[in-house]
Amino acid sequence: MRKPIIAANWKMYKTFDEAVEFVETIKDKIPPEEKVDAVVCAPALYLPTLVEIARDTDLAIGAQNMHYEEEGAFTGEISPKQLEAIQVDYVIIGHSERREYFNETDEAVNKKVKAALSHGIVPIVCCGETLEEREAGKTEEKVANQVKKALEGLTEEQVQHVVIAYEPIWAIGTGKTATADDANAVCGHIRNVVKELFGQAASDNIRIQYGGSVKPENIEELLSKEHIDGALVGGASLQTESYLKLLEAGANA
Repeated sequence: MRKPIIAANWKMYKTFDEAVEFVETIKDKIPPEEKVDAVVCAPALYLPTLVEIARDTDLAIGAQNMHYEEEGAFTGEISPKQLEAIQVDYVIIGHSERREYFNETDEAVNKKVKAALSHGIVPIVCCGETLEEREAGKTEEKVANQVKKALEGLTEEQVQHVVIAYEPIWAIGTGKTATADDANAVCGHIRNVVKELFGQAASDNIRIQYGGSVKPENIEELLSKEHIDGALVGGASLQTESYLKLLEAGANA
C-alpha cells in the first residue's frame, strides 16, 4: 500500500509573513505522517524559516527548484548541498513552467534528480503533455519519454525514492482537470514505463501524483484510482482550509 503524498506548490506567491502564518496555522493540524505525507514547496527565500517552524511536526518542507551542481559560479541558483544543509526534504524538478519559461531540458532534469537523491532529498519529478499533444494522441509517448529521460542512470533502489507528478500542461491553473479515469490511465502508463525500466518492485513502490487544477471538490475521486498516489497542488494549496481538506482526503484514501 503506497502512502499518499499531497504536495503544495506555492509557485511565486505569498510574502514572508503570509508564508509563516500559513505554516504556523497548519503545522499542528496535519494528519499523522503514517497516513499521508504533507509537503509545502515554498519560495526559496522562506525555506530556512519554514523548516524551523515545521520541525518536530508532520509537515515537510520542499523547494521548487534547484541546480544540479553542488557549488560554483551560478549566480542566483541554489544547490542540493545548500538545501540539504537546511534540512529541506523535497524538491520539485522539471515543472512545465520551468521547462517552458526557463528552458529546462530533459538532460538537466536528469542531473537534478541524481543530485537530489545523492543529498537525501526526495525529487518530485514532473511530466505532462500540452493540449496540442493530447489532441494529436501523443500523450503516452510524450510522458514516457520524459519519464525515461528523467530516470536514466538510476538504480532500482533509487527510483523507489522518487515521486513522479503527472501534470497535463493544459490543466495547470486553467480550471480544467483531466477526468479521474484519464488521469489514472496516464499514471498507470507511467507505472508501466517504470516497470519496463526497473522491474515490478520499483513499479509497485514508486508514488505517482496527479496535478492540474486539483481541489477539495475533486481530490477524493482522483485518490480513489489505483495508480494515483497523491497530488501536486497549486492554487488550492494557497489557503489553509483548502490545503487541510486536501490532506484529510489523502489521509482517508
